[in-house]
Amino acid sequence: MGFKSGIIGLPNVGKSTLFNALTSAGAEAENFPFCTIDPNIGVVPVPDERLDNISSIVNPKKITPAYIEIVDIAGLVKGASEGKGKGNAFLSHIREVDLILHVVRCFDDPNIMHVEGSIDAVRDIHTIQDELVLKDLETLEKREQRLATQAKSGDKEVVKEYEIVKSLKNFIQEGNNARNFEIDDKHRHIYKELGLLTSKPVLYICNVEEDEIPDAADNEEVKKVKEHAEEFDDDVIVVCAKIESEIAELDGEEKELFLNELGLRESGLDRLIKAAYKKLGLITYFTAGPKEVHAWTIESGTKAPQAAGKIHSDFEKGFIRAETIGYDDYISNGSETAAREAGRMRSEGKDYVVKDGDVMLFRFNV
Repeated sequence: MGFKSGIIGLPNVGKSTLFNALTSAGAEAENFPFCTIDPNIGVVPVPDERLDNISSIVNPKKITPAYIEIVDIAGLVKGASEGKGKGNAFLSHIREVDLILHVVRCFDDPNIMHVEGSIDAVRDIHTIQDELVLKDLETLEKREQRLATQAKSGDKEVVKEYEIVKSLKNFIQEGNNARNFEIDDKHRHIYKELGLLTSKPVLYICNVEEDEIPDAADNEEVKKVKEHAEEFDDDVIVVCAKIESEIAELDGEEKELFLNELGLRESGLDRLIKAAYKKLGLITYFTAGPKEVHAWTIESGTKAPQAAGKIHSDFEKGFIRAETIGYDDYISNGSETAAREAGRMRSEGKDYVVKDGDVMLFRFNV
C-alpha cells in the first residue's frame, strides 16, 4: 500500500461524490448532513504510464500497480471536538491517515443546502481547522498534566518531553498548525507519538461548477483558498466532482476523448495522486520479470536495502546488492537484457539511494 488518505470537509461539499468518483466504490451521496457516518474505504490503483510502458516490453503474466487507500470521513461541524455530530468518532478516523484531503465547496447551488446557509470557502476551512486545533489542544493538555507530575523525578527524557509538549501547545495556541512546528530529529519520535491532527499534511480540493473546468482562475472562492493554503505551505487542486464521476465511468479511448473535449490533460484523480506523492515525499520504483511487473511506493531518500524490505523483510535482512536500470535506460534499450549489454545496468550496494523510476532486481541471501 502506498499511503492512506482521508477525505474531510463540511457536510454537502461533495466529499462522497468525489470519493465515489475516485474509488468507484458506490458510497452514498445524498443532499443532507451526516449521510456518511461510518467511514467508507476505497483502495485505488495509482495511474502510472511508466508501469504500462515497462509491462509492454516484458509482457508479464501479472501487472501490479501501487495502491493508495482513501477513507471518506463523515462531514465535520462546529463542536465536533466536543463530540457534536459524531465528532469524536470522526476525528479519530483522521488520526489514522497519512494525508488529509480537505474538500472545500467553491460553487453555489440553491438546490444543495449548505450547513452555514451560504458559500464561504475560507470560513468553512476555519470551521474544520478550529475543530482539529481544539482536539489537539485537548490531547496536549492531558499529556502536559501527566508529564508535569512525572517531570518532578528529574528524569531528563521526561523533562524534555514535557518541554516539547508545552512548546507545541503554545505554538498551536498562537494560531499555527502542528505540521509547521520545528523539532530536531533526535526528538521527532515524541512529536509523532502525540498523533496530532494538525500534524497531518493537507491537500485542499476545491470543488467547482462544471462550466469552470478546466480553468477556474476567476473563481473567487478558489482564489481565497489558494491564498490561505500559501500561508500554511499547503497545496491546492481544483476539480469538479460531477465531472470526475463521469470520467470514472469511462475507459481507454473514451476517457481520453472526454478529457480532450473538456480541455484536460488528465483526470482529477491523476492530479490528486501526483500532488499527494509530492506532498508526502514519495517515489516509485519497479520490479520487472515474466511473472510480474510491480510498482512499489517508498519515501524519497530510501536506500536500497530498505526498498527491498518493502517486498519482503528477508530481502532487507540478507541484502547483497541491487541490479538497477534507470527507467529511461530501460525503455530506450527495449529490454533488461539489452540494457545490461549496453552497460546501463548498475550493481548498487547498501548505501545506494533509490531514484524515482528505477527498475530493480535484488540479490539477497538469508
